[in-house]
Amino acid sequence: MDVPSLSRGRARRRRARAALLALTTATALTISGCASRSGDGGGDSTTLTVWLPGTNQTEIDLVTNTIVPAFEKKTGAHVQVTYVDWGEISTKLNSAFAAGTAPDIFGHGPAAAADFVANDRILNLDDRVAALSAQDRDDLATALSGGQVKGKQYLVPLSMQGYLVMYDADAFRAAGLDPDAPPTTWEQVRADAEKLTVRDGTGRITRSGFLTPSQAIARQQSFATFLFGAGGALVNDAGTKATFNSSKGVAALEFFTNLYSGDGAVSAHLGEDYLNAPPAQQPLVQGSAAMTIQSPSMMQQIVKAAPGRDLRVMPALSFRGSEPAALGGAGPGLMINADAKNPDLAWSFIEFMLSPDVSTRYTQGTGSIPVRASAANSDYAKNSPVVREFLAQSVALRTNPNVVGWVKVRDALDKQLERALNGVASAKDSLDEAAAQADKILAANG
Repeated sequence: MDVPSLSRGRARRRRARAALLALTTATALTISGCASRSGDGGGDSTTLTVWLPGTNQTEIDLVTNTIVPAFEKKTGAHVQVTYVDWGEISTKLNSAFAAGTAPDIFGHGPAAAADFVANDRILNLDDRVAALSAQDRDDLATALSGGQVKGKQYLVPLSMQGYLVMYDADAFRAAGLDPDAPPTTWEQVRADAEKLTVRDGTGRITRSGFLTPSQAIARQQSFATFLFGAGGALVNDAGTKATFNSSKGVAALEFFTNLYSGDGAVSAHLGEDYLNAPPAQQPLVQGSAAMTIQSPSMMQQIVKAAPGRDLRVMPALSFRGSEPAALGGAGPGLMINADAKNPDLAWSFIEFMLSPDVSTRYTQGTGSIPVRASAANSDYAKNSPVVREFLAQSVALRTNPNVVGWVKVRDALDKQLERALNGVASAKDSLDEAAAQADKILAANG
């Protein structure tokens, strides 16, 4: 998610402290686990204000009715949680920081952390993480690494995320393919997709052999998955220069564009957003696709929406000669405001969210992947083939880079990917143009 440039000036951030709990917006849903028993607006050091991105009702109910009351009972604190739509979280945080009314704790995606660090908005959590038990640090190692900026911990992920391929085993059988031996490379996916694609008498695709997200922003995620599977990278190790326009990047984008173009296309409806369609309207449920890239939460909803279908998940894929990899890793997490009134209490809340029982309950309620490796032994994982597969593939998941200016880089890349997908420019020209823009952004923020 985007993080606009945040104005500096710690003095402004300290103004209007008393207004923290009074902050409301017309577009943000504010829910307090114990608002009814505290009408004075709080403002003391035993009160925490928390902003969480998203307005998923299941998450709201779980956090509000179960997790927050349990934390309040344990600590005696008063927690006020505000849910803000993903599309507005950056803008509202920017305004709140400028006004000195930002929350003590707020959530965002890992790729946003570097901008907050650069603007001195959030606390370094290294010492607090180091104080966790060795067992906890090992259990959380994969997730915690996704919340680091230049090797230092600033964000604590609440879930793991990723994008893998889900496929219809019955469609495989009908096409003469073995669903027990699914593709292990993207070349095999393409070959199988050609056999799985169905066309009407006019040649129009009525069932896509394979669908990958191709709408705004999501197409960058698709490209990243192909790029990682080709052994490429988005930026160099220093985070100062784009590398997605390498030969591996060009090959990955050509693979992407060829899915949707020409007489041999295997994908229909370029630019349409199937990712966010209701479960019952998902292409795998409707039978309009035989393989799709999806997130774990929607995969689980798809399985529920089509109980009679034999739907399975492929391991992470690669192009021949490369290691399996896919976009994913640490999901959205929590950061502590550098001006939080009680950072110890704020950390206690984050630590509570990380505790084994609460963490598993949270990820089960939201349909996401647990941050603890030990959650593989939980009933949640054991009862869900989707969760088990994503946990098994966690080592193959690669994140977008946590570098200052990344969101602007992503947007510049996304616009050029659109040009290539629509045949306006070649893959090489599109990536070279995006890289030139990206290098300027990275240099300005370096």
